[in-house]
Amino acid sequence: MKNSLNQNFNQKKQETLNWDLLKEDFKTKFGKDIYESWLKKMDLIEVNSDNLLISVPTRFIRDWITSRYLDSVIEVIKSHNKSISRIEFKINSSPVNSSYKDDQFNGSTEVNDLNTNVKFIKDSFIQYNRIDPNKNFENFVVGPSNSLAFEASKKIIDNISNYNPLYLYSGVGMGKTHLLNAIGLKLKLDKKVMFISAERFMYHFVKSIKSNEMIKFKDYFRNTDVLLIDDIQFMNGKEALQEEFFHTFSTLIDKGSQIVLTADRPPNKLSRIQERIKSRFSGGLVVDIQSPDLNLRSEILKNKLLELKTFNGSDVLISEEIQNFICSEIKSSIRELVGALNRIVSFSRIYNRAPSLSESRIILKDLLNMHENNVTIDNIQTAVCKSFKISKNEMLSSRRSRYLVRPRQTAIYLAKMLTSKSLPEIGRNFSNRDHTTVIHSVKTIERLRKEDNELNLKIDSLKNKILYNKENEI
Repeated sequence: MKNSLNQNFNQKKQETLNWDLLKEDFKTKFGKDIYESWLKKMDLIEVNSDNLLISVPTRFIRDWITSRYLDSVIEVIKSHNKSISRIEFKINSSPVNSSYKDDQFNGSTEVNDLNTNVKFIKDSFIQYNRIDPNKNFENFVVGPSNSLAFEASKKIIDNISNYNPLYLYSGVGMGKTHLLNAIGLKLKLDKKVMFISAERFMYHFVKSIKSNEMIKFKDYFRNTDVLLIDDIQFMNGKEALQEEFFHTFSTLIDKGSQIVLTADRPPNKLSRIQERIKSRFSGGLVVDIQSPDLNLRSEILKNKLLELKTFNGSDVLISEEIQNFICSEIKSSIRELVGALNRIVSFSRIYNRAPSLSESRIILKDLLNMHENNVTIDNIQTAVCKSFKISKNEMLSSRRSRYLVRPRQTAIYLAKMLTSKSLPEIGRNFSNRDHTTVIHSVKTIERLRKEDNELNLKIDSLKNKILYNKENEI
């Protein structure tokens, strides 16, 4: 009889709190995506005087809801019943696992879990937090294309959180990771530094979900003084990862920790990244590292030769002619420039003599014709059309609208730069245009690249994408 009365009493209370109506309010406040992914999984079990008992399928879902949405959930519930100030969760109909109040998080129930796990999550992170001592500020060669990025990176050493976050971007092999590493080397002497790639961050995020170690994941990344993340563009399209990263990012900024990020494009060009994250990136200092000019490439080459002499104790004789040849021909990235030098040096050591210019051409044949066999005019046209958001039919048409002329000229210019096709051949691929049209297009783009920095960056990005098959979306 008593149980029956209690059951009726609880049923009456639940009737005063319409859960279906609450769920509609959740959907309105949080949006359909968040509701379907998380809040829909909550089921009302019991209504008490000042709290609700709610069931969720897993501990991870409970942790996710409580760490991100709990205050707002309680706010919605209070709009229906002002006396509710607390939510208790049950997982899979098991006894109550934890209790959360609207004014604070009671995490005492997790303490045992933290202590009973045999392997602390830190052990799985620490092996990837390795900073290369050979990539420091002292051996970073500075030129006009990277001086701002270099100075901004050094400023962080003197005044942490002066630029927060610092966001460095460039094409591949331009020195972003070198600067990131150099910052870590200096700051790790007296601060807790976490240096990790976005891909590795994602790996540990997924691993933590699977092993129910999200609390440890959060604690580890949110208790660092300096967070250095390489290739942030790899978070594209990973909604759950971005959600966690945003809260980690906000927590570190609020406590005055320094964040430095690198990417292959500016924040506003990151596709499938939450707008609020891109906004936070843009709110710091954003610096691009441009392609090195001939003088910088030459200085880098000489610096590498000096390093080889220092480490190996013997002179590496590479003539000025060969050095100039390498610097003139290898323009796409510093990494390839150094790779070309390593090949020449290896030849010199094996045969005990420096190669001639003709031999150097043979040694570097695949670099000099980098990806030429894979680059077609059709590939170039497709990439340019996608970038400028026009169709290929529009590009190849006879129309001379301004929004079509510029991408057409860009595609012709890239066809001349990235393929070995003759001018008439290129013209034939653009609806049988005359070779004089091709010459005019090439000269126009060469002039505009000097005057229009935005177009210059866009063409560099297109060239990298075509040569390295780098897509904008992951």
